[in-house]
Order: sequence, then structure tokens, then C-alpha cells
Amino acid sequence: MGPFKSIAIIWLLYLTTCCQSSPLPQASTIPPTDYDVVIVGGGPAGLSALSGLSRVRRTSMLIDSGEYRNILTRHMHDVIGNDGTAGDVFRAKAREQISKYPTANMKNGTVASIISVNNGSSFITTDSSGKNYTSRKVVLATGLRDILPETPGIKEAWSRGIYWCPWCDGYEHRDQPFGILGSIVDVMGSVLEMQTLNKDIIAFVNGTYTDANVEILNEKRPGWETQLKKYRVALENRTISSIERLQDGAQVKDDVTNTEYDNFQVNLKDGTKFQRSAFITNFPSVQHSYLGVPLGVKIYGEKMAVDAASMRAAPGVFAVGDANSDNSTNVPHAMWTGKKAAVYLHVELEREFAATLLNKRAEEDALLVMGREMEDLWDKVKVTKT
Repeated sequence: MGPFKSIAIIWLLYLTTCCQSSPLPQASTIPPTDYDVVIVGGGPAGLSALSGLSRVRRTSMLIDSGEYRNILTRHMHDVIGNDGTAGDVFRAKAREQISKYPTANMKNGTVASIISVNNGSSFITTDSSGKNYTSRKVVLATGLRDILPETPGIKEAWSRGIYWCPWCDGYEHRDQPFGILGSIVDVMGSVLEMQTLNKDIIAFVNGTYTDANVEILNEKRPGWETQLKKYRVALENRTISSIERLQDGAQVKDDVTNTEYDNFQVNLKDGTKFQRSAFITNFPSVQHSYLGVPLGVKIYGEKMAVDAASMRAAPGVFAVGDANSDNSTNVPHAMWTGKKAAVYLHVELEREFAATLLNKRAEEDALLVMGREMEDLWDKVKVTKT
């Protein structure tokens, strides 16, 4: 092909391309990022997500603030293979095991902001020191924060004799004098959870036994009063002035029978006193972090709304652990949601890449066809001139 012919074909190709009513299919590109995924939060959910991604060689950065909902809990329970393991020991072991994977990265720090680029095609995560981390996806494993009343003694004993999860802490206080702390509206639910563990139960409802709440209960749980009487649960509506620890179950315990002997004195405002060995609570909880809201994550009832099949909370954003909306709050659940998100993320990342291969092939085919058409056009021009 001579130089004049080559120039003419290129020029005609340019004109044809410019004049097309519909442009050539453009190849979607994968944005260059530091990592495939940035994970915010280093509890069981975040660590599980990091492990799952690392096993398939996805590059991930986990940023851990070191703040955990169960940080004060003596031991984890109902975690197969780790029953009785302290939370800090569990996290340290998990980090040690995950660190052997070369695509796994972990950093202690606090995330200050996350910015979505091009409607979730990539993200810029910035920590409190100002360092940026770019990624194609984000996992929020930021957890919940319990809102504890100002009653003296509750915060001091939180997670150590005063707890919110019967599966996590109930067995160690079985068959002991027991208390329920919280609104009367929630008492029946706690009784149903604890009845196989404790029979001597007093519900300290702290002034919430009101006509308005009785009306709510009558609609929500018809026959609740009869049920409480049959279960022999005592209702105590007087105001609590303080809860005083008399004995520490971390010190007084039986390791053979897995029993902890905490003991507390409940001091009412009128001077009445009760002794209880442990309490389950019905206090509210809120999101530990609202980083996802600017990214399009919706919060309902202080939980990040997710698609149950994938843990997706917004385009490119996944929420796992206690903070999401599937309403289960324990270590096995947190690990399961982290793993589930990791599997879905891995496949979604590869599907996105696979789509670019199809787009690139379509572009190449179109250019090839156009090249042949230009050759034919040149031949026609040449014949006409001759």
C-alpha cells in the first residue's frame, strides 16, 4: 500500500468516525487503585472479610481503630474452636494467620472520610493522619456502640456480669439470682431468652411500667402479664439509684464448671436493696460510625441496610457485622457476613474485569470492519479514476 493510499484511508476513517450518528463502543476501563478493597474495622467481621479476600489473592487494606464493642468482655463463647478465648487473643491470632497472605495489608488507624468516585467505581479513603488509600470497593465493618444509662455502676461492670447477649455470657451465670435491666416493653423477650438458664428473675424496669407501655405490650404481646406470672418473674418499677459490685466473677470462679460468681447490690432510690449475680440488658445501640451515609448507605433503626444475599449497602459499598441490618449480633454472625461479602466481592470484581474484555473485543471488531470498508472505498475510487 503506497503512502498516499494510507493517508487517504486514515483520513476517510477519521471523517467516518466523526460523522457516525452512534460512536464506536468504548472499552470500559478498570480504574487504577492501590487496592481492590479497603476494609474499615478490625473486629471479627472485618478480619473475616480480609481473610476471604486474601485467600483468592485480592489486594486489601484493613484499617483498624482498635475500638470494639466487646472489648471489655472477659471471653468469647459459642465460637467453635475458640470457646473461652479472650477477644484480644482471638484478634491477634487472626491477624497473625492472615498476615501470611501477601495480598493482605493491615494498619492501625482511624478512617476520617471515604469519597466515592464516579458513582462507586472507585473510592478514596482518608485516615486521621491524612493518608489516602484508593480502592475499587469498600467494606464497612464499623460495628455498634451501646448507649448505657448514667446509673452509677452499670458502665463500670459492663460486659462483666452486666451483658446483652445470653449466648455470649449467660451460661457462666446459670442457676444464679438474675436481673433484667431495661424497659418493661422488652422484658418478655429477655425472659424467653433466659428461662432455660435462670429461674430466679427480677425485672428492674426503672419507672417504665406505665399505662402507655402497658398498652403497647397488650398489643405487641397479648397475655404478657399472665406469662410473666407463670414464669414467676418479679417486676420492680422503682427507680434504681446505683448498682454496686460486691464480688468479681473474674476472680471468684470455677474453671471446671465454667461458672463465674459475680455479685451485685441494686440500690433503689427509696433505700431498698436487692442482690443479683448477673443481669441482661435491653439498652439501645447506635452505629459506631456513619462513614457510609455520604456514600449512599441507608440507616434504618440504627442498622446499615444491606442486601442479604451480598451484604451490599450502596454501589461499591458492603456492610458486615453487628452494624448491618440482618439483625444478629455475635461473633459467628460477624464472621459469616464478612466471609459472605468477601465471596461476593471477589466474583463481582472479576465480572467487572470480564466485561471490559467484551467491550475491547467489540471495539476491535468494529475497527476491523471499518478498515475493510475503507479498503473497499479506496478500490472504488481508484477504479472510477481509471
